[in-house]
Amino acid sequence: MIRRFLKPRVVQDSGAANGADAPETGHVRLEDDHARALEVGRARLIVTSAMFSLAFAVIAGRMVDVSLFKHVAPRPHPRHQTELTFERADIVDRNGVLLATSLPTQSLYARPHEIRDPADAARRIAQILPELNPTELKAKLASDRSFIYLRRNLTPEQVYDINALGIPGLYFEDGEKRIYPQGDVTAHVVGLTDLDDKGIAGAEKYFENELRNRRDPLQLSIDVRVQTILHTELEQTIADFHAIGGTALVMNVRTGELLGMVSLPDFNPNNLSTATPAAMFNRATLGVYEMGSTFKLFNTAAALDYGTATINTLYDVSHPIKIARFTIHDYEPQHHPLSVANILRISSNIGSARMALDIGVDRQKAFLARFGMMKPTAVELPELGWPLYPKDWREVNLMTIAFGHGMAVTPLHVVTGVSALVNGGQFHPATILKRNPGDPIPTEPVIRPETSVLMRQLMRMVVTDGTGGKADVPGYLVGGKTGSAEKSGAGGYHHKQLLSSFIAAFPITDPRYVVLVMVDQPQGNKESFGFATGGWTAAPCVGNIISRMAPLLDIEPQGSMDSLKVLKARAAREAKANGTLNGEESLNGVE
Repeated sequence: MIRRFLKPRVVQDSGAANGADAPETGHVRLEDDHARALEVGRARLIVTSAMFSLAFAVIAGRMVDVSLFKHVAPRPHPRHQTELTFERADIVDRNGVLLATSLPTQSLYARPHEIRDPADAARRIAQILPELNPTELKAKLASDRSFIYLRRNLTPEQVYDINALGIPGLYFEDGEKRIYPQGDVTAHVVGLTDLDDKGIAGAEKYFENELRNRRDPLQLSIDVRVQTILHTELEQTIADFHAIGGTALVMNVRTGELLGMVSLPDFNPNNLSTATPAAMFNRATLGVYEMGSTFKLFNTAAALDYGTATINTLYDVSHPIKIARFTIHDYEPQHHPLSVANILRISSNIGSARMALDIGVDRQKAFLARFGMMKPTAVELPELGWPLYPKDWREVNLMTIAFGHGMAVTPLHVVTGVSALVNGGQFHPATILKRNPGDPIPTEPVIRPETSVLMRQLMRMVVTDGTGGKADVPGYLVGGKTGSAEKSGAGGYHHKQLLSSFIAAFPITDPRYVVLVMVDQPQGNKESFGFATGGWTAAPCVGNIISRMAPLLDIEPQGSMDSLKVLKARAAREAKANGTLNGEESLNGVE
């Protein structure tokens, strides 16, 4: 590029031509500076244009190179993710449904010595937190304490509003709050924590250390679907019969897993104020009760397993038994001998007592001990009740225990024991933890498999032809036993205060689950014709539970099982082999 420079032009006026004085040099200098500025500006413009042209050329070339010749994978932008960690692990049911979890929260506290105007501060805080009493709040803010909590677990909106007050001396503390999505439905199983996030009941207390040291959820054996069914059906039964409480349980007889456990009244673990001592009392695992005629299942099984009787052995039940100051009688007196099968079917106290006399004290104690009736259950809960039984086990105790009086156990004891009666004779300790396929299952044989078969048949007969008819569910082959125990108290037993229960197993041909319902002090109503016994109160509740839960657990309906014919055939074979009376006669009255 050739630069051209302008020569300065000298401008003279006419006076110079006439020989006057020469012009001043300032005119020439101004002309020269003007020309030079124009030249510099032009040069800068050219350089700037060249640089822009070069830049655009480079960008265009890069775009052509990237779009036509190279494929460059986009680089992912790094994400700044913050993983929330909590002090306690979650608790879930067997299907992964959330039972307990923790959420981040903030609590409001104050340093009173930094509060300038306690009265004004109390008034303004109470406007945002109306549950706080302004007078009490003022006293706290005016105290000489160095630290004081004002309100725990604020919502984000409350935190924002309190912060916006701009009151010196107010602070927030980060923490976490335990949340129970299922509310009162799983209250007695899951339990709850206190304000300091420490377990105070249920699984939260039993697994306190484990929940704090593990990151993955603690999985329980409970099925929320089954648990909900138990809760709604038991609640309805208690309301219908104006009872004071009750409990319901479901156990897998092959593993000992509890799929459901409800105790009413209960509490909402999300609201600590509802957790009163009465509401927190777990009737299923902590309360011990004389379970009444459900205990006749163990008495009958002991007689069959020890061989002191067969299902066609006859016992005289025509007269009450008087022993010491007690008289043992039947609710519906019979005036002829009854077989073992019929003693269980009509629930004869007299017949059960006479069977127990043949068994004897030592064998009765040993038999019940094998079923765990002499110690607390092994379930993973802190609320466990100790069985009550006679220190001096005499003949009168032998007879009354045979029909469920004189010995008190928890409902869970009965559920665990009956599971062993119907599953082939294998005792599995109760658990609220899910057992995965392949996990070892603690097992102890307690009766012969043949005894278990007989017990299943007898339990089916109780439903089809005995006191448990209202528990029957078409297609699901329910077997079970009623129980109606008079509650003891000051002055002896109260005849109008009953613990009414029903325990069932289904399907009875190959049992998978045992269901127990116990109702505390039900009152007869119009539908029950004034009766408050187990067959009228608890049995229908069990039937409703089974009809609702069986389809959910993929149990298909089956054809009917004529358990009576099976029993008669077996009784006839035993009678023929022993050379005793005809087996058909031993089932007198069943038809």
